[in-house]
Amino acid sequence: MSSISRDDVAHLARLARLAVTDEELDRFAGQLDQVLAAVARVGEAAAGDVPPMTHAVPLTNVLRADVVTPSLPREAVLAAAPAAEDGRFRVPRILGEAE
Repeated sequence: MSSISRDDVAHLARLARLAVTDEELDRFAGQLDQVLAAVARVGEAAAGDVPPMTHAVPLTNVLRADVVTPSLPREAVLAAAPAAEDGRFRVPRILGEAE
């Protein structure tokens, strides 16, 4: 039994301001009926015992642990910089200049 009639499709087409032929009304009624049947089958799925999840497949973190490791001494890094001042990199001013 069809739950979507030609009149329903014609009404939807009119609301959507779509020009639909008589042949398309019959075809779309059948297609929409199949779509509604598929959606109803999804609603019948026994999902009550399935816990909520964020992904369909389990994911694992592929990033390494965030561990503090030794690095270069500040003085060595600043010595390699083009300019340094008060223990920091000195960079050209980019804000507040008229171009």
